[in-house]
Amino acid sequence: MTSTTTKPEAVQPDTETGVYLFDDWFDPIEAGLRDRVRDFIETMIRTEFDAALGRPRYARRPEASEGVDGADRGVAGHRHGCRTRTLMGTFGSTEITVPRARLKSGDGTTSEWKSKALRAYQRRTKAADALIASTYLAGTNTRRVRRALAALFGGAVGKDTVSRVWRKVKTDWEAWNTRSLANEPIVRLILDGTVVKVRLDRKATSISLLVVIGVREDGQKILLAVKNMGGETAEAWRSVLDDLVARGLRRPQFLIVDGAKGLDAAIARIWDGVPVQRCTVHKHRNLLANAPERLHEEITADYTDMIYAETPQDIEDRRRKFIAKWRIRHRDVADSLEEAGDRLFSFTRLPPSQWRSARTTNCIERLHEEFKRRIKTQTVLPSAATAAMLFWALMASGQIVMRKIDGWQTLATKPVDQPVDLAA
Repeated sequence: MTSTTTKPEAVQPDTETGVYLFDDWFDPIEAGLRDRVRDFIETMIRTEFDAALGRPRYARRPEASEGVDGADRGVAGHRHGCRTRTLMGTFGSTEITVPRARLKSGDGTTSEWKSKALRAYQRRTKAADALIASTYLAGTNTRRVRRALAALFGGAVGKDTVSRVWRKVKTDWEAWNTRSLANEPIVRLILDGTVVKVRLDRKATSISLLVVIGVREDGQKILLAVKNMGGETAEAWRSVLDDLVARGLRRPQFLIVDGAKGLDAAIARIWDGVPVQRCTVHKHRNLLANAPERLHEEITADYTDMIYAETPQDIEDRRRKFIAKWRIRHRDVADSLEEAGDRLFSFTRLPPSQWRSARTTNCIERLHEEFKRRIKTQTVLPSAATAAMLFWALMASGQIVMRKIDGWQTLATKPVDQPVDLAA
């Protein structure tokens, strides 16, 4: 008995036979433009090259260049071949031919000509570096940038390239950290910290980023400092504030904080007497943390009614009612509100138009949220220094823009010297 067996035909992997999205999206405009890029770059470099030598290629030397002794007087040097360079820009990757020459100096020696348009060892244009860094800042990790920019750069961007580009950002970061603040018309500071995970000794470790935002006289918010520290201790905050003062920061008129004990202690040592506003949102969270969930809605209603009252007198009346009520209903809630003291209501020392912007540290909280949204694809950042630099870069690159505070028109009005009496 004979049996006939059939062997299935070999099936090629999908990765070899499949047609991917964008593969057949040929654009004649883009193709034509990139073909002309090489000629444009080479023409630009040759123009610079001819100007350095004093004459174009194959041109005769000017008659005025020869003296009675036959010495050259108008020729700066001589050509000696060319080299091929690969340059990557927003136009993609292209090979260009760069001429070479030896230039004469006054003492009779010669040196290699160097283009000012194309730096030595340059492999990417500044626009390409900026695009790579911006893609990284948008929340794409180093391994995904290659795929994100493959259509533009022809797959020429790897994670090592992204890392090198990112290291170039460090120069601007270091300059920003040492800049003078003497001419900054800062009238208000908003201070808060956030926790991020970084790689330290090959282990994921939580550190604190201490952030300081300043408000100028015209109401514009700017980032003043972001430092990586082990925690929000008094010593850590003191180090941040001392650095700002050393760089010329003037004494602020008003401070907004989250209520951390370490920050309060540091402020008392440096700017004792400056009005301090405890963030009302943080205190709301504290109140809810001291009560069972079934009371949260009622506590929130009473608290909101108090904080957002229209006049200082209304706030005082409702504060007394809040404490009297919750001292009976749930004493821990009343004790938590009393713990904040008058600092929870320092915003009443300002014009009413500024109350909205002065009640909370929300502007920093939003920055923290956006920062963590951008880095969530990386889970753990490479180092503590990278975390602080990345936070700054999001602001410096325009990825995150801060607007003026509400009520900035009345910022010229200083806080009243004495706080409104809100004693229970």
